Amino acid sequence: MEKLVDIREMYKIYNPGENEVRALDGVTLSIDHGEFVAIVGHSGSGKSTLMNMLGCLDVPTEGTYYLDGKDVSELSDDELSEIRNEEIGFVFQGFNLIPSLNALENVELPLIYRGLGREERRTLATQALERVGLGNRLRHRPMEMSGGQQQRVAIARAIAAKPPVILADEPTGNLDSKSGRDVMRILNELWREGRTVILITHDNEIAANARRIIKVMDGRIVSDQPNDPDAGAEHVLGDQDI
Repeated sequence: MEKLVDIREMYKIYNPGENEVRALDGVTLSIDHGEFVAIVGHSGSGKSTLMNMLGCLDVPTEGTYYLDGKDVSELSDDELSEIRNEEIGFVFQGFNLIPSLNALENVELPLIYRGLGREERRTLATQALERVGLGNRLRHRPMEMSGGQQQRVAIARAIAAKPPVILADEPTGNLDSKSGRDVMRILNELWREGRTVILITHDNEIAANARRIIKVMDGRIVSDQPNDPDAGAEHVLGDQDI
């Protein structure tokens, strides 16, 4: 089977020359379809830069990145935008919900950009919100919901179009312990249903939910190990850096 992610000797260099910063320094990485991977590192380690590359939000200075067999470096901005919209569901720490829209409208918005008709996108958005336990909150705006509920709206938005990849950047970072466990349970369920889940975090206890843990430091991968959570149980939130 063709690898989902195939990165070879990737560099991201800022200020080339004497004062250059190597946010990524020769990263080689592959991820198969259906994996649940955590990429772990403290602030400044390069994990966020790597996430931007994986999500086609930025392009490397050097190196190659094949996403599901496509050479990302050869794609136009419009083609990259299409990949982000159709193949990757993003979940961010800050929720990124539009305050003036209710939950249903927030989840529907990316589906409009995909050209789906009103009835189809309304159905998909409703199903996604029900999937994350918010079927009774469709008409609530973000300010009328807790942080955990807002993050579940963000997950519903990410999964409504049924993308094969979920890319979650510190998805529990702004949440209390219970809400964090709810979010990790949903991500685990999505993985068990066949999605590829890539989790970006600074927290070892959150990373322990994944089936593979990749640690990043100074723009390089310093370890890449399989992981076996106890009977698939979600871990409580922690605040432990690597």
